[in-house]
Amino acid sequence: MTALLQPPTRTENAVQTGASRRRRAYRALQPTGWGIVARWVWLSVAGILSFFPFYAMVVLSLKPGMVVELPGSLSPFQDISFEAYEQVLTGQNILGWLGNTLIYSLVSVVAVLFLSALAGYAFAKKRFRGKEVMFWSFLAMVMVPFHVTLIPTFILMANLGGVDTYWGLILPSLANAQAVFLMRQFIQGLPDELFEAARIDGAGEFRIFLQIVLPLCKPILATLGIFVFLWHWNDFLWPLIIAKSNAMFTLTVGISSLQQQNVPLSTMLAGSVVALLPIFLAYLIAQRYVQEGVAGTGIKG
Repeated sequence: MTALLQPPTRTENAVQTGASRRRRAYRALQPTGWGIVARWVWLSVAGILSFFPFYAMVVLSLKPGMVVELPGSLSPFQDISFEAYEQVLTGQNILGWLGNTLIYSLVSVVAVLFLSALAGYAFAKKRFRGKEVMFWSFLAMVMVPFHVTLIPTFILMANLGGVDTYWGLILPSLANAQAVFLMRQFIQGLPDELFEAARIDGAGEFRIFLQIVLPLCKPILATLGIFVFLWHWNDFLWPLIIAKSNAMFTLTVGISSLQQQNVPLSTMLAGSVVALLPIFLAYLIAQRYVQEGVAGTGIKG
């Protein structure tokens, strides 16, 4: 009874005061009714503004031979025709450009993911002389603009005979400092006990990499794969310089070349829609892994 009647100590007062402050702060951060309405209005407006260019691209691509008059031309229920898509798929070499872009993007994704995962594992879990100097020197490449190294890279590829070839298109993009940095940050968060147990069981380093590191890195690999795929799918400058013939053009270069042929606007927009579809499908497939990878990298980095 005496213990129950004793006043709270300083520690108990501090704990109660801290809990009370946290409750007040939590209540202060809760949005009011008007705050919720304002937030949804703002997000709706931002979503409409972001979606409008894609809507206009699709609608105008379905109206070939018409003079663009705003806002009347943006109506999706008048004079719809797929003639522009027929012209793109039959009259232009867009299927060849699509194949070149797929080869450029997919091969680059596989090679960049494999090489960056190897390098990230070495920088995160291996000990060797000069590791930190080597890592930060490699990461400093991020601060060097691509345009600075463009001419030396082209001269090197030309001397090696890589102009107007697939390997000349792909090879310069394989050393990706951003990919190595993301893989290192993710692999650093993996517990060392897994690797020690695998070594005790007699597993070699390459087996550890294939059977432990890669399966655990699926979220960040999917995230990085989407980013690398987008970088290469939308790349314009390097494919423009290294490709000399129409047969080696990628989609971005090929669609840009249509402007020099006085192709109608609807045909160019139809080509842009065709170029957009693979990106949209790739993101839908890997959306869950992208979210997990971004969250995991943010926590473990």
